[in-house]
Amino acid sequence: MNIWIVVAIIVIVLGFILGNIFLLQQSAKAKLPKPSKDNNKNFDDDDDWESK
Repeated sequence: MNIWIVVAIIVIVLGFILGNIFLLQQSAKAKLPKPSKDNNKNFDDDDDWESK
């Protein structure tokens, strides 16, 4: 097999792995919004199974 094909495959695999590692680092630094108390207030309003 041609050496350039092997080098290209290695570079693509390393790029994929490093890209995922950097994405994990970025997502670990991101702050999640604090949920409000009434976030799910109307979640079960249309459920009728309790009244049956």
